[in-house]
Amino acid sequence: MIRLFRKPVAVLASLLAVAIAAGTLRTVDLRSPQPTPGQPVQIAIDSPAAAERLAALVRLPTISWGDASKRDEKAFDAVAPLLRSSFPLVHQRLTVESIGRWSLLYTWKGTRSDLPPLIFCAHLDVVPAEPDTDSAWTHPPFDGVVANGAIWGRGTIDDKGGVAGLLEATEALLSSGFSPARTVYLAFGHNEEGGGDASGARSIATALYARGVRNAWLMDEGGLIANAVPGVTQPVAFIGTAEKGVLNLELIARSQGGHAAMPPDQTAVGILARAIDRVERNQMPARLDGATETMFDTLAPDMSGGMRAVFANLWLTRPLVVRMLAMKPQTNALVRTTTAPTMLEGSPKVNVLALTARSVVNIRLLPGDTASAVESHVKQAIADSRIELRRTEPAREATSNSPSNTPEFNALARSIRAIYPNVLVAPYLTVAFTDAREYTDVASGLYRFLPIYQEGALESIHGVNEHVTIDAYRQSIRVYATAIAELSRD
Repeated sequence: MIRLFRKPVAVLASLLAVAIAAGTLRTVDLRSPQPTPGQPVQIAIDSPAAAERLAALVRLPTISWGDASKRDEKAFDAVAPLLRSSFPLVHQRLTVESIGRWSLLYTWKGTRSDLPPLIFCAHLDVVPAEPDTDSAWTHPPFDGVVANGAIWGRGTIDDKGGVAGLLEATEALLSSGFSPARTVYLAFGHNEEGGGDASGARSIATALYARGVRNAWLMDEGGLIANAVPGVTQPVAFIGTAEKGVLNLELIARSQGGHAAMPPDQTAVGILARAIDRVERNQMPARLDGATETMFDTLAPDMSGGMRAVFANLWLTRPLVVRMLAMKPQTNALVRTTTAPTMLEGSPKVNVLALTARSVVNIRLLPGDTASAVESHVKQAIADSRIELRRTEPAREATSNSPSNTPEFNALARSIRAIYPNVLVAPYLTVAFTDAREYTDVASGLYRFLPIYQEGALESIHGVNEHVTIDAYRQSIRVYATAIAELSRD
């Protein structure tokens, strides 16, 4: 019996030795793909004045409530005049248009009409500050206070800091005498936070398409600079090259209702609860591909120790890595189409059986998974004909992956490293929504990056005490200016 196993064991041992040798060789041979830092463009920035200009924009409560009837129209009407007075050179030298009443499109005509243009996006609206959190804010969310070396308030990072930062960079470049070869568009939508209604950005994209704009290179908000990758000691600038989609499915169960003192064997709430449980226990399979795989391929050479060996040899370690990433919510979202029950309704009274019980499941689609395929998966997982399944709104499919091996991506990476030489640059999968997806007909490359490097920045977005330090904001302006100059050359 022992003899029967000797030969297979020897073969397995030999294969293992070969795998270890190959893995060691690959780990040792890895070379960092990070580009040499570029040269920062020389511009003059008055940091205190720039901080006050951003603070003034924050004071306009341009809140997207999801319900248009709650919109503060006076606040939105005040945006364009404020920007006009804050950035006089921009408004003298660039063409400025209002689109869809409150969205703004700035056109900086290039000297070479034969070159594809650049589009830099940001949005003018913000999410509300929850009323029960007012006392937790160091400064009221819409007071736009400049104090303790920072600008405080809703939108300082998401995304009025992007709007004002781009305009500061453009104003400074104009002051320095810079003239772009490529045409540069600054596109500021007014309702990115509007609960799926991106008509502002969509209207801008439609206008550009009608004017013949094609194959543009586009950068919107998205990834920040952060220390967030295990095994990587340097901060990483995460550039979103793809974006997850969304599918909201409503699950409905019905029963005869009646008095809670005389319940049937199964109530509408019980039927629905079992369906929700099945959805949660039957997740879509996890996989490592696309932007997430490219991110780890890019960063593996700069990892240390065991992490370098693990991510340098995904041909061998992929199942382990996928399992490891799927263990935490933050990284699970990078490798899986996620399903999250978020809304639940039943009876209006404690002693009344629900005639109808309803839940909404928010599903974030991984690129490669379609809404139809995932809906079929959910229906199969529930396996109960008593559950009615329907979409609450049209699904938004995940975007395709924009390449990270292009001259433009490399130019952006050099621009970031020109200001932050110690920062690594990597593509990644954006798990939230941006306006970028609205420009697929006019842009051949869609990228998502907000050049903010500040501890806790990500956690403050949509949260309490959103703020940006004056130094971080100044550096973001320098990144924007360097990127505009670098990318708009012929």
